[in-house]
Amino acid sequence: MISSARARNASLRQMKQAALKGESVPSGLEQGPLDQRSKELRKQCVRCLLGGSRGHLGSTFSLIEILRILYDDVLKYDPANPSWEERDRFILSKGHGCIALYVLLAEKGFFPDAELDKFCHPDGILGGHPDHVKVPGIEASTGSLGHGLSIGIGRALAGRTRGADWRVFVTLGDGECNEGSIWEGALAAGNHGLENLTVIVDNNKRQSYGSTDEVLDLEPFADKWRAFGFGVHEVDGHDTNALRDAFARLPYEKDRPSALICHTVKGKGIPEAEGNNKWHHLRAIDEAKAQSMIDAIEAY
Repeated sequence: MISSARARNASLRQMKQAALKGESVPSGLEQGPLDQRSKELRKQCVRCLLGGSRGHLGSTFSLIEILRILYDDVLKYDPANPSWEERDRFILSKGHGCIALYVLLAEKGFFPDAELDKFCHPDGILGGHPDHVKVPGIEASTGSLGHGLSIGIGRALAGRTRGADWRVFVTLGDGECNEGSIWEGALAAGNHGLENLTVIVDNNKRQSYGSTDEVLDLEPFADKWRAFGFGVHEVDGHDTNALRDAFARLPYEKDRPSALICHTVKGKGIPEAEGNNKWHHLRAIDEAKAQSMIDAIEAY
């Protein structure tokens, strides 16, 4: 058991170091090209960034395939009735990646597409972090990191108590997992055996001012979730087929919450942005800058 765990941890560390260097990720988690739909979603995100002249690009681009598969193939929802009782609950705990979520919600019809052009405008509903009061389809206001999991646990407990069939999905950032509240929540979720709860980690190996191993090393990351009572699966977070399969397999273990660790690239889709902390948050985005980003996405 010890040797197996050491081998697994060594493999995870190898994957992390490769990603930080911009190299392909070993052990079957290859970071491949983007299809046209993923490129179009990224261009819509650039449109949103241009509308506000600023925003978190890196975290938005690492999330896109995860949210695409959730909203295309996994979640139950009704854009005409966002409060539909039988909907699945999705909480973006890493709220600064909200532009990716806004683009998907607009595409699915939760609010008019024109709102994307008013990102961070006084007369718009879309702010730099998601607001559940203003934005249809947003389950919880997030952005102060570390809170979304506990909110999701409450929803999962409520659903189980009511005998409901809907599920709860919470997306965390790997840097967000520095927060002690994440692990307090994980302990509670495992203790309560919340099979209807899935934690998704956008594991892009970077946070605002450095790599995750430099700021506060999380490894052995998957083993931590297992130790807290979760069934765990790891996947290339930009491989749409692999993501679709990973979600179809839920729950990973009976009577346990699930953790899906998605190995991603921060800024995926713009070579200059990938793994580059200067692209964590951009300011003063003008038409020329936006066009250069769109050109890079198209050429990817």
